[in-house]
Amino acid sequence: MGNPVRTTPQLCGFVILWLLVIIAASYTARMNESKAQLHNVSREALARRIHVALGQEAGDLCLRNGRIVNVFTRTIQQGNVVISDGYIAGVGNHDWQAVEEVDLSNQYVIPGLIDAHMHLESTLVTPAEFARLVVPRGTVAVIADPHEIANVLGVRGIEILLAASQGIPLDCYMMASPCVPASPWENAGATLDPSAISELLDEDRILGLAEMMNFPGVINCDTDVLEKLIAAQQRDAIVDGHCPGLLDQALVAYTAAGVRSDHECTTPIEAEQRAALGMTVQVREGSMARNLDTMLPLMRDGKLGDWVFCTDDILPEDLIRDGHIDGLLQRAVAGGVSAIEAVCHATLIPARHYGLSNCGAVSPSYRADLVVMNNLESFDASLVLKDGRIVARDGKYVELDDPPTVPIENTVRIGELSEDTFRLKLETGNIDVIGVVPDQIVTTHKRMPVHQKSDYWQFNPNEDVALIACIQRHTANGDVGLGLVCGFNFQKHGALGSTVAHDAHNMIITGTNAKDMLCCAEALAKIGGGFVAVQDGTVNASLPLPLAGLISTEPADEVCRQLREVDKAAASLGCQLHSPFGTLSFLGLSVIPELRITDQGMFDVTKFQLVSSD
Repeated sequence: MGNPVRTTPQLCGFVILWLLVIIAASYTARMNESKAQLHNVSREALARRIHVALGQEAGDLCLRNGRIVNVFTRTIQQGNVVISDGYIAGVGNHDWQAVEEVDLSNQYVIPGLIDAHMHLESTLVTPAEFARLVVPRGTVAVIADPHEIANVLGVRGIEILLAASQGIPLDCYMMASPCVPASPWENAGATLDPSAISELLDEDRILGLAEMMNFPGVINCDTDVLEKLIAAQQRDAIVDGHCPGLLDQALVAYTAAGVRSDHECTTPIEAEQRAALGMTVQVREGSMARNLDTMLPLMRDGKLGDWVFCTDDILPEDLIRDGHIDGLLQRAVAGGVSAIEAVCHATLIPARHYGLSNCGAVSPSYRADLVVMNNLESFDASLVLKDGRIVARDGKYVELDDPPTVPIENTVRIGELSEDTFRLKLETGNIDVIGVVPDQIVTTHKRMPVHQKSDYWQFNPNEDVALIACIQRHTANGDVGLGLVCGFNFQKHGALGSTVAHDAHNMIITGTNAKDMLCCAEALAKIGGGFVAVQDGTVNASLPLPLAGLISTEPADEVCRQLREVDKAAASLGCQLHSPFGTLSFLGLSVIPELRITDQGMFDVTKFQLVSSD
């Protein structure tokens, strides 16, 4: 009997099968190439590393007479560390030879520190300037969610950050941002759909899916949300969480979707329930949200499992004053956490969580990202090594190469505004007011009686209530949301404005009167975004952020000076908040309870609907 004749459907199926095989092979090759680039391995370098370990060849650098923190056994051992081609070749008491040798005189050697969740844009400086601030303190890697710039510029914004962080002595790993925009009740500058997320997950420095803020979408099995989760799981990539206040069975359902971390724990019960479900609790201490003190007893008593440190959103002035992960280590140890245990949670555990298999330990075959500390109490770094190169000495950054350039364009586009834009008509009875909570990014939903003689809101210095406006600034469509806020405590007429307004990053302004708020909006548009403080129709201080209205191109010291000036101008109006512009920037975050402002109006996060839709 002859060969059967293949029908057209069979031939089509055969062709499709082969196409799928070819696509799969191409994808595998690409992933293998990406992994090889990430690990930077070669046969010659590996052979040399083995020879150095055996003492058959001199290494590049040998750190002698150190007290080495072993994050595997939680012990300290006396010995040497020899380095070859950016990797640790040997650790122990063997007498290795090297081209360069440093006598540590019994100083401690720990792995480089890792910030497990942060936003580069929130530092207000370029990645190169951020590195200048944190590398001398021992930070060698950050896991960044670029959803701030993605909300303004989409994928192009993420590509700008990837390029701007290339080649600096700080590993800026990133995550694919699944919630752009954060919610459908606001207008951002871009949208990242499931296909865009899939493409981003194939980039070699993108480790997984960033904070899944849309936890109602997860629990309600929203189609787009599930597609993004599946894209990450198909690549065996980590999925970060973001679910403030979620408890009990709803939390179980959220973790059932594959979410493995959360940095939004503000209470012990939230943290303990997440730890019990195997989630990595990212203990956050930033400029606006400070949760370390609340979590310290759980960390000390071993009730948080594999917790890690993170800063989430931190300003450069706080980095200079309080430090980065080194400062959190110091406070954790002062609070009763074992020093070696704290180091483990700042190095090996975040590295393992994010699949960085050759990072986070002082051990052979691990990258030579090392910090030499005078002690394990103050955690002052005397030497910092990145890929085997000394990049900082005694707290001073060693400039290695010229920093990457960043493109500049004015992304602030607002519709026609007038003083009438900032007039809020009041209804009789109680009114909805956003309540600021100091040192937290959560807010309260207040219902306050109207004490006004006019049909429109008017400022009363005896009542801590101010007008707040959110202006769509991406396409100049004219959308403006108005509401009221308490907590800024204005005593004089003025306004504060920002184009940093998580997460859609529309223009957000609070003030006492229409004239000053209009002046604020016009000044922000003119400088391409940033922070502005106005009093009596005059701009008193500003901090320009020309890169997407989020990032300055100035040195960190100049940014800190400008930040101090705008904060001083805010204080002159009566505002005593620790970080007035940081606080203002979070009042538009429509995924954190309870009440927020968007360009569509006041938004009730607990009900996930606009207040006007009640």
